[in-house]
Amino acid sequence: MNTKKLRSVIAKIVCVFLGIFFSLSLAIPAAAAPAQNITRGPTTERVVALTFDDGADGTNINTILQTLSNHNIKATFFLTGTGINNHPQRIRNIVNQGHEVANHSYTHPDFTTITRAQIRSELQRTEEAVLNLTGVSTKPFFRPPFGAYNSTVLQHVGDAGYRYSVYWTIDTIDWTGNSSTDIVNRVMSRITPGAIILMHTGAGARGTPAALPTIITRLKGLGYRFVTMSQLMNLQAAPSGRTYTVRPGDTLYSIALRYPGVSVQQIVNASNISNPNLISIGRVLTIPSSGSTTPPPSSTVTYTVRPGDTLYSIALRYNTTVARIVSVNNISNPNLISIGRILTIPSTGSTTPPPSSTVTYTVRPGDTLYSIALRYNTTVTRIASVNNISNTSLIRVGQVLTIR
Repeated sequence: MNTKKLRSVIAKIVCVFLGIFFSLSLAIPAAAAPAQNITRGPTTERVVALTFDDGADGTNINTILQTLSNHNIKATFFLTGTGINNHPQRIRNIVNQGHEVANHSYTHPDFTTITRAQIRSELQRTEEAVLNLTGVSTKPFFRPPFGAYNSTVLQHVGDAGYRYSVYWTIDTIDWTGNSSTDIVNRVMSRITPGAIILMHTGAGARGTPAALPTIITRLKGLGYRFVTMSQLMNLQAAPSGRTYTVRPGDTLYSIALRYPGVSVQQIVNASNISNPNLISIGRVLTIPSSGSTTPPPSSTVTYTVRPGDTLYSIALRYNTTVARIVSVNNISNPNLISIGRILTIPSTGSTTPPPSSTVTYTVRPGDTLYSIALRYNTTVTRIASVNNISNTSLIRVGQVLTIR
């Protein structure tokens, strides 16, 4: 073989090996950053995150939710697959009431004793179960079962897409069945700015339902305010007010529903949104307080399309015409409007708001004042006031409520 042919053969061999190497480098995914272990928030502000680990029974979930609702507090719930399977409606209640959800594995194994593939399966199955049930993601927060982790676990958790592994600042050890007094004392003696408090939702944590209202009242008395884990980790970027990070599937309407008393227009104004129909995943929105005095535009209002709506039914609701809605919103096909689209409703010149006549509602099994308020786009406080309800946690099946 002459020199020219030899060089040609060598060049071809080198090209083949380079091609194989390049293909393999593309096939092997780069390792993600390991999950960051969090024991408290990065702040000196008097804020505290209430976190609840859910297990197989979730007996106390609804009681906990009612207490949080009474105090207008949002918390973070770490969910398991067994809990999702055993009490799906309670999990829906958590999300429907605007609380944050995170991943606590599927079957609650010790992550330091299982393989990388098993860790990924535990996390992925829980994420899929929560998404299928509620439409929201558990990312970026994970809490290791039993609090057991090491550097290998943190790497595998990071590879699965979870940025934070959440430990705690204060362990109430409520799962041992200790008294409400002991739980309160453990919190109050250890409280510090940015604290993460660990509690549980199961029947074994029998002292938690009674301890929670006392903890909240006493911490408020010390000047603490309550935040979710997302808010706790974003405090440097948004030191005051509430924030929400847009997730896949979100609309401004669905986000507004998470925060009782807050309207789409208030979020638009507070977040300087130029196009309410277009919000990007990952955008951090400012959520105003429900007592915001910022009024909606005087000449127009907005309406978010719901399942079953037609332009005709919307026009009837606002005493306007289909033609005017079509014109203002540049709608090319009046027969095709997508659920979640935000329409501008032109003023009719009348100061009369959309129908707000008094209706009655008969309480059914499973109802809460919060779920009823959501149904009628009103507030728990208003229903309680109109119906002279002194204890918002106690309504009876068959009770007839006046809704205004």
